[in-house]
Amino acid sequence: MVGAPRTGRGAMSRTQLTKDAWLAALRSDATALRAAAGNEGVLGNQVPSCPGWTMGELIRHVGSIYQWVSATAGRGTTDKPHPREIGPEVPEADDPTVLGWFDEQLGLILAFLDNLDPDLPAWNWAPQARKAGFWHRRMAHETAIHRWDAQLSVGLTEPIETKLAGDTIAEVLDTWLPAGRRRETPDVHGLVHLVAADLGQEWYVRLRGAGIALLDTNTLLDDDSHPARAAASGNASDVALALWGRLNWDVLDTAGDDTLLTTLHVA
Repeated sequence: MVGAPRTGRGAMSRTQLTKDAWLAALRSDATALRAAAGNEGVLGNQVPSCPGWTMGELIRHVGSIYQWVSATAGRGTTDKPHPREIGPEVPEADDPTVLGWFDEQLGLILAFLDNLDPDLPAWNWAPQARKAGFWHRRMAHETAIHRWDAQLSVGLTEPIETKLAGDTIAEVLDTWLPAGRRRETPDVHGLVHLVAADLGQEWYVRLRGAGIALLDTNTLLDDDSHPARAAASGNASDVALALWGRLNWDVLDTAGDDTLLTTLHVA
């Protein structure tokens, strides 16, 4: 079994960043995404990590999310908003003006989130507090993953920034998986141990078919005899990208039943 240093501080999903950190990450990754998409003649490039999408379609997708969040997350209510749609005013994926439209949506989302009180009541789809801070975090990670996708489309990727990647892992484990947003939910049972070696952080996830529990190492696993069934260790960016299905688990130091790892993929 892959080993990991015992930090003694739980190191579970309590790695959330601050509003300012999420906004800084969003601004940085969105700028890099836009730079990749702005290369001449790449709007028609396929995005290997998003099968069936071109670069232009990726730009429309991210921009439409920015547009939807800007329009819905500041209502001050936890009622479910209207569904996200790409309206007729949005340029087609192969139209170069889609880049200017994306720039407009990026400017709007940055200004909107900067002025949005994280404690304002706001709808979200996760089993957690219905507060607007969910969207600061969500937009940072949405952008980081799709920045990587865009860079892959032009043949040059950069890792997710280390601290942000740790929170990307945490978001998968405390938000996506408990909300049932897995790519598939086979009837598998066991314990998965994930280690972000560059952060000195670790997570234990118990799988019970469709059920998932994120375990607290300080209270539930206070010795080294826990029966982990699969493990993956590496830098935080690689662990995060593997959870998102962008990298294969074999880029990490793994042990145990690979099925348990693949069932953690989120969509």
